Amino acid sequence: MENVENIRQAQRADGMATIMAIGTARPPNIIMQDDFADFYFRVTNNEHKVELKKKFANICKKSMINKRYFYHNEEFLKKYPNICSFSEPSLNDRQDICVPEGCYAGGTVLRYAKDLAENNRGARVLIVCSELTIIGFRGPNENAIDSGIGNSLFGDGAAALIVGSDPVIGIEKPIFEIVSVKQRIIPDSEEVIHLHLREEGLTFHLTKDSPDMIANNIEQCLADAFAPVGLPSDWNSLFWIPHPGGRAILDRVEEKLNLRPEKFGATRRVLWDYGNMISACVLYILDEMRKSSLAEGLATTGEGFEWGVLLGFGPGMTVETIVLHSVPIIIDKEADSVQK
Repeated sequence: MENVENIRQAQRADGMATIMAIGTARPPNIIMQDDFADFYFRVTNNEHKVELKKKFANICKKSMINKRYFYHNEEFLKKYPNICSFSEPSLNDRQDICVPEGCYAGGTVLRYAKDLAENNRGARVLIVCSELTIIGFRGPNENAIDSGIGNSLFGDGAAALIVGSDPVIGIEKPIFEIVSVKQRIIPDSEEVIHLHLREEGLTFHLTKDSPDMIANNIEQCLADAFAPVGLPSDWNSLFWIPHPGGRAILDRVEEKLNLRPEKFGATRRVLWDYGNMISACVLYILDEMRKSSLAEGLATTGEGFEWGVLLGFGPGMTVETIVLHSVPIIIDKEADSVQK
């Protein structure tokens, strides 16, 4: 009989899991952030709430978002007036819209994909994250400003990755190696972010403590994830892919770690161009970093840096921390000459 350990090793890949391909997609309807307050209060029949609209417009202005993409538009929402209400039952309609289009989780699926790819020789794992904000779109309410904040931030989008180990030379082109993954639940954070699926849709509750809560725990999250490879001498020596939970979270984490402004450049560009696409966002940022590295003629996919970190933030509060190793960029001269 064959040795059990030999069988186990034969089932495993030789190398580390790598991100081999990235693709993104977005719906056709674009709403500029400067116009969103007018759109939002018009489609929800709340234009008479002048002062609340001013507050909401100010929230949008401070978001550092230029535009967002949506599956829904004004004509579409007219067919579902219950969705535009703050509290009318509408779950059946929302589910009928969302079930054909979407799923959840950005950093988490990379953690699962790493295990699948490394423990199953030859496996190629397809990750798809698709988000539709219609599940949580609700009219404004004077007593639920946090719900308004959600409506000012979230946008629709989808992204897909292929993850696998032992890339086939000359055919597959790895982009990032997934080195270390760690999930941490921040203590005493149960009340900071709430997402509840109710008859009126997915409700969103956020306290003002979330940026400080994340910033005050970020170093421990990083220490846990970097334990297998060792802490860097300077956080600025890494490339960064943090989930853009919002401008305030990025600002506080940046300040806490004494990061240079350009370190969150890829994330802030994605936030500006698309808003917060929830789970799909970090995958968009990976793609943005890959593209910017190629465009600038840098040596690695991590904007010239060898090591980097991806951060996912979510209810709980949960932080997904993933240590990435960027792969040297190899220019295909033959393909490049054909393209030219």
